Amino acid sequence: MTSERNETTAPETETTATSPFDLFSLSGKTALVTGGSRGLGRQMSLAFARAGADVVVTSRKLDACEEVVAEIEETTGRSGLAVGCHLGRWDEIAGLVEAAYARFGRIDVLVNNAGMSPLYEKVTDVTEKMYDSVLNLNLKGPFRLTQLVGTRMKERGSGSIINVSSTGSLRPMGSIIPYAAAKNGLNAMTEGFADLLGPEVRVNTLMPGQYLTDVAASWDMEHTNKMSERLHLKRVGNPPEIVGAALFLASDASSYTSGTILRSDGGIP
Repeated sequence: MTSERNETTAPETETTATSPFDLFSLSGKTALVTGGSRGLGRQMSLAFARAGADVVVTSRKLDACEEVVAEIEETTGRSGLAVGCHLGRWDEIAGLVEAAYARFGRIDVLVNNAGMSPLYEKVTDVTEKMYDSVLNLNLKGPFRLTQLVGTRMKERGSGSIINVSSTGSLRPMGSIIPYAAAKNGLNAMTEGFADLLGPEVRVNTLMPGQYLTDVAASWDMEHTNKMSERLHLKRVGNPPEIVGAALFLASDASSYTSGTILRSDGGIP
């Protein structure tokens, strides 16, 4: 009597990597980073360029984007494109996409990083305009941009999309309710687009905790440092520490990773 075994063979994937470090290379690729002129977005824009990519840097402030592009071109030798765009406005996003494709002919990595979380003392201080602004920038914009870029990636046969969420989406506080709701929606959108755009395109969530970016200027640092003691690493993050996780998701190092959440939060218990 003979037994038969069903075997599933994984499809072959093309790779030119000769060392583990080559897996993180973005040579020959183009990345588009929203909110790329400051904070974690700036760190990712510079890191992608250092890894070999040309980078489209976009935010509402064109001059700030131009400064990052100048730094990219001066320090890495890669090409950059600065585009001023309000990522919360549906009708502006198509122009951003066309500008990127007109310059580079492709987008291999899309990072939906632009976001906002306005402060309020009482929930009754949240106006409809504030609520809409938060949802538009943190959720509607990423949907529209992924809708446009993701479909082109799928047609081309490859791509990586990174949605930058927040641990606030998992541990909502009363002071960030609209923001937490939008970021939770972004988590769900990641899974939906991973299903829709796969297998050609990988879609993942990068979920930072508290980082010492420019927004930290408004924090009560005594309270922040006290609260960070509950983390496994006992501290808040420094902006360059986002780079490793971002490069992993952007590159072939994450070739079998899609529809997941990668937390970079110091270890929330």
